[in-house]
Amino acid sequence: MKNLIRLSVVALVFFSACSEKNTKTNNETTVDRVEWTEVDSIDIEAFNNDLEPGKLTMDVGIYFPSNFDESFEKVTLARMMESLEAAKEIYEPTGVQINLLWVKTGEVDPKYFAIQANEVPGIPNTGYTNLYEHSYRNPARLTEETKEAFESIIEPAPNNNRTIYLVALQDVFYPFLTVSEGRNWMMKTVRTGGLSFPSYSYPGTIPKEHRGVITITNLDRPDRFRRTIAHEIGHKAINVSHEYKDISPQHEVYAEGGLMVYGQGEEILPGEEGRWHVERLQLSPFLYLMNENGTKDWNPDYEENGHYYDPIYGEYVIHFEGVPPIDEDW
Repeated sequence: MKNLIRLSVVALVFFSACSEKNTKTNNETTVDRVEWTEVDSIDIEAFNNDLEPGKLTMDVGIYFPSNFDESFEKVTLARMMESLEAAKEIYEPTGVQINLLWVKTGEVDPKYFAIQANEVPGIPNTGYTNLYEHSYRNPARLTEETKEAFESIIEPAPNNNRTIYLVALQDVFYPFLTVSEGRNWMMKTVRTGGLSFPSYSYPGTIPKEHRGVITITNLDRPDRFRRTIAHEIGHKAINVSHEYKDISPQHEVYAEGGLMVYGQGEEILPGEEGRWHVERLQLSPFLYLMNENGTKDWNPDYEENGHYYDPIYGEYVIHFEGVPPIDEDW
């Protein structure tokens, strides 16, 4: 009996030790980081030769995998650079300039070439709140694989949370809930051409050091590469969804005129008529003033994780009604 008890105690201690070891392993999951090298053929100095001290500036870095599948041609480095050049032109009237930090290439684990951006949401918006209020109450959450992908790709740096990262991938899928019929909802998945992981949609649910990530997966058509990067930067830095003038935001809005709707528009307008887009942009935590001595005076950071109504925006918000997606007599 004593031997049996002794064996039981030893087994229990061994089991506990193994459990503790496994727990630590699970909680301390390590991801192999990509070994990036700068692309020598890109002249960073020439791209930045028009930067002006004392002007609002955003820092942008580009990550372009070197080992994409041979059949993938939707994004090329040349198109990314052309789209970023177009973004400089589009943002110039707002008083905001783009500082390109670097363009890097390296081998990315192919399992991260295609990712599902966020977990399937569980609570649809029934119209009692607008899109932004609903997102604040029910924020989108990254999938574990997407967290790992960002951990692998984004290099640790002092200003990770202030830097915008343009990451080329092959596919990024975005699932969301939509009405199917009657009072029934279904999950749809969009194959994105660009995804900005904006703070209004993911308030407090993205690791702070990765909140600047924008994925780019399709610059194939001329209408895409001209404005795609500028549009996605708008989601990130203006911190708004697809909206324009009197058009309240939705998952997909097709209209002419504005940068932040689907179409050919490039306008970023000030004032309430323009939904305060210029004012919100100029308050973005991703912007700073470059001093003559090279130091950066950053804008204040978000106070409440960057939801649309974050206190940093003050009066530069629109209080609009939610729209019931189904018949109110359900």
